Amino acid sequence: MTPPQTLGWVGSRRLLRQLRDLMKGGGSVQDRLNHTVALIADDMVAEVCSFYLLRAGEMLELFATKGLSPEAVHRTRLRLGEGIVGDIAAHARPLNLPDAQVHPNFAYRPETGEEVYHSMLGVPVMRDGRVQGVLAVQNRASRHYGDEEVETLETVAMVLAELLSSGELAGTMGSGSFNTSDAMPARFGGIVLNEGLAIGQAVMHDRGIVIRQVVAEDPAVELQRLDLALKAMLGQLDNLMARDELSDGGEHQEVLETFRMFAEDRGWVERIREQLRGGLSAEAAVQRVQIDLRNRMNRVKDPYLRERYADFEDLGNRLLHHLLGSAGSAEDRGLPDNTVLLARSLGPADLLDYDAAKLKAVVLEEGSPTAHVAIVARALGIPMVGRCRDVLARARADDIVVVDGVTGQVLLRPRSGIRESFVEAIRAGEERRQLFAATRDLPAVTRDGVKISLQVNAGLLVDLPQLHASGADGIGLYRTEVPFMVRDSFPDVAAQVELYQRVLDQAEGKPVTFRTLDVGGDKSLPYWADTKDDNPSMGWRAIRIGLDRPAMLRQQLRALVRSAAGRQLRVMFPMIAEVSEFVRAKHLLEREVARHLAEGGEAPTSVETGVMLEVPALAWQLPTLFDLVDFVSVGSNDLLQFLFASDRGNPRLARRYDILSPPALSFLLSLARQADQAGVRLSLCGEAAGHPLEAMALIAAGFRILSMPPTGIGPVKLMLRSLELAPLQAYLQHLCRLPHASVRGSLRAYARDRGVVT
Repeated sequence: MTPPQTLGWVGSRRLLRQLRDLMKGGGSVQDRLNHTVALIADDMVAEVCSFYLLRAGEMLELFATKGLSPEAVHRTRLRLGEGIVGDIAAHARPLNLPDAQVHPNFAYRPETGEEVYHSMLGVPVMRDGRVQGVLAVQNRASRHYGDEEVETLETVAMVLAELLSSGELAGTMGSGSFNTSDAMPARFGGIVLNEGLAIGQAVMHDRGIVIRQVVAEDPAVELQRLDLALKAMLGQLDNLMARDELSDGGEHQEVLETFRMFAEDRGWVERIREQLRGGLSAEAAVQRVQIDLRNRMNRVKDPYLRERYADFEDLGNRLLHHLLGSAGSAEDRGLPDNTVLLARSLGPADLLDYDAAKLKAVVLEEGSPTAHVAIVARALGIPMVGRCRDVLARARADDIVVVDGVTGQVLLRPRSGIRESFVEAIRAGEERRQLFAATRDLPAVTRDGVKISLQVNAGLLVDLPQLHASGADGIGLYRTEVPFMVRDSFPDVAAQVELYQRVLDQAEGKPVTFRTLDVGGDKSLPYWADTKDDNPSMGWRAIRIGLDRPAMLRQQLRALVRSAAGRQLRVMFPMIAEVSEFVRAKHLLEREVARHLAEGGEAPTSVETGVMLEVPALAWQLPTLFDLVDFVSVGSNDLLQFLFASDRGNPRLARRYDILSPPALSFLLSLARQADQAGVRLSLCGEAAGHPLEAMALIAAGFRILSMPPTGIGPVKLMLRSLELAPLQAYLQHLCRLPHASVRGSLRAYARDRGVVT
């Protein structure tokens, strides 16, 4: 049997016009759906066309068909993930199958009479990133549907999605099954994108986009509408970038400038114009490109690239608002004074649409720490938690939401007791912040006179004000890779010099330790070729990349040397596994210093070099290392996972191994003892340093420099000013000999009994 002919642009436009006329006509929704599947079957020369609607309880119901048994309509149901239709809905992706019956997910329903049909093409019906149903065609002959047919069916699915969004199916669907869990409290775990605590009313990020006209009457008019909307959108973005609270420069300003550049991306705009030339209206063309981008995004694993796709989705929604004449700011809405914004994803300009004075927190189903919106949230001081899966499906407008931007927890409709305890925690937290502020200018010294240097970790210019606000002694770790990750190309030497000079300027003479690029592993650069490792944390990353690509490392070192002219320069190399790696890296730095001087540049007042000790192998080379370095900094996050052979990204192992365990503390005690004997400065940079109990143990182990998130400075300083160190040092020696998985409880009891504030 000869396969049916594929549709071209002419056929696609004809089908869209017929559907447009059908939607404008009268009759019940069921009648229009019946006619819709018949039209699609005829135009695509398919013997079957069926539409399945996703009902309450994640159940797909056959709602209309041409070709299958009419008695199966409203009777045939598939659970999400069941059968090929359920698989399409569960994964939000099309399936093009020459022989559907051999697919492992094929589920036979005898009442449909579909056993005679072999080939099948199914696409999800989606709106705003959510599956609403499945549209499928089938033929008796075994065949692979062409790309144009797939695109046509996806476009028709978009038309159906707009019909569903109009609410006309509400009566047909009935009340549905009531899910009592919708009114019950719920807890969601996520990741912290910006720290902070908040409680408020849920407000859904409603883009309010409903497309009424899908097919263009006149393509020339639609092109003109698109150009005018693009111009208006760019003007609105310029106004957002001029807001006072974002006018101080920094990465958040660069993020918005990059976002505006996306809006002028020729490839993105041309794809919209191509869809428009195919017969779609301007708004339908924008939405069609958004669907394509979203499908691509679903196949991308890299979090940074996923966030860049999210930026384009934000732009598409803004452009749709302009095309539909609804470009007003979200501030025009009557927001409650304690708004907690819930969204699947959010672009940086989307966030700026809301009144920051009313916005207490943001909860996202997606998101990553390097997302553009997270950087802007940090600039505005708005707590943000991401990757809270399914929170939108469970939340209702005006629900009370608790956002714990410290642990990454979100509580929906918490019980009164929990709500009151959280309000009390916020109040107590405010009192503690005031107490920490009162200790800002007090020395970080124990009761028996031991001075501890408390420093901060930073990675963005927006972090720098916290250096002075917290009263820290300096920046113990400046992560230079973060600015590289929010750009779309590798910054040249001049751009890096400007950045590092601004860091040193804002530090106002306090010491800054720059860590060279620590990329690879879970921190990829979007403009690099794919370099995936089977075990990325132990793969090609950090100094290994720098030594394999010495030109890149030399450019960064050259920029650091130039930026520190007349000032102190501290450079730390990450992921050093053997002394020879440090020797090679230090040699490159010395060459750049010599080059700078030969060119007549002003020398830094001093150059100090050190390593980040993360790989346990280096601990067996300390005598040799100490003869060559000025300082050593322990990277507790990586060191702990390598010490215990425990992937810190594995949720099953996340709490299994503790830095407050005898083996970890014994290892740190040994490092501190050897560094002290060699007269080499030893510090620890990591999340552990910012927790009072862990910091108490580290100080007892011999560490005199701790670098931590800025929020940890106050609590740690309060702890050590209440601590008498000498007795704890002796007690820690005893704890290290215990056969326990952790001595956390013993240390906490010790602190409680002696009045140490932890």
